[in-house]
Amino acid sequence: MNYIDTIEGFAKRLQCRILYKHEPTGILKIDNQPDGIHNLIIGIAPPILIMEQFLFSFKDDHGGMFKKLLQKNRDTIHGAFVINEEGNKVLFRYTMQLENIDFNEFEGALNSLGLLLSEYSQQIIDFSKL
Repeated sequence: MNYIDTIEGFAKRLQCRILYKHEPTGILKIDNQPDGIHNLIIGIAPPILIMEQFLFSFKDDHGGMFKKLLQKNRDTIHGAFVINEEGNKVLFRYTMQLENIDFNEFEGALNSLGLLLSEYSQQIIDFSKL
C-alpha cells in the first residue's frame, strides 16, 4: 500500500495545503490555517505514522512550564506535548498505526491538534516567552 498517497489524500480532503512531499523518506509537511496548524510534519514509517507540530523554543528549564504541559497532556484526547532530543523545543506529537488507518482517525488527530491549539494558545504564547 502507498501510505503517503493515502495520507496526502486525507489531508487534501480536509483542505490542508501540502507544503512539502518527499516520497522516498515518507515525509509530508502540511498547513491547515483555519485550525492554526502550520508546518505539521507527518512521517510515514511503517508500521506507524508520526505527526509533529513545532510549538515553541525555550532556553532554560522551567519546571512550572513542564508541569503545566504534562497536566495538559492528561486532558488531550490524541497526542501529547513532547520535548525534542536536544531539549530546547516543545512539540505536539501524535502517533497512530498505519495498517488500518482511515480518514476518520486522521481527521480526529488533526481536530485534536486544532482544538488544543485554540484552547491552549495563550498559554503556549506565554511559554514561548520564557
